[in-house]
Amino acid sequence: MAKRNNNQKDNNQPQQPKAESEFKDKLVALNRVAKVTKGGRTFSFAAIVVVGDGKGKVGQGLGKAREVSAAITKAIDDAKKNMVSVPVLNGTIPHEQKGKYCGGNIYIQPAAEGTGIIAGGGMRAVLEMAGIQNVLAKSTGSSNSHNVVKATIDALSKLRSPYTVARQRGIALDKVFNG
Repeated sequence: MAKRNNNQKDNNQPQQPKAESEFKDKLVALNRVAKVTKGGRTFSFAAIVVVGDGKGKVGQGLGKAREVSAAITKAIDDAKKNMVSVPVLNGTIPHEQKGKYCGGNIYIQPAAEGTGIIAGGGMRAVLEMAGIQNVLAKSTGSSNSHNVVKATIDALSKLRSPYTVARQRGIALDKVFNG
């Protein structure tokens, strides 16, 4: 019995780090914010982080703290709470989609194999973390990192896979593509 308990403990220990390391994170923006008080200026930091598993799950988060590392840690925790599932077909998205958040507008469309991610700034980070390899994207309106990231998440959350569409309409999968 002692061997079983040791083996069970060994099996349980490696599983915990795997769960934490399955998500990759990317820092999109780090802002230094100054608050003027009677005693002088107080500096703090605001971090925007995108977290994803590269297999269709992505989330964004905002963290604020006096230290940079604490702000990034808070942002990662917030991003893990705000995860969205994205349908990824052959390394691209199933159909074109528009996303909007406040003043930020984005447009994404599927691309052929080998195109890569044609996007910039916060949009590129979100698409990479979602596991999308080929996509064409355009950002119009506000270039604020907060708005662009949230508009991209909005567009990705609106995507529907062909299987879902076929099930909702009650038709065969090939009818979805051929009409």
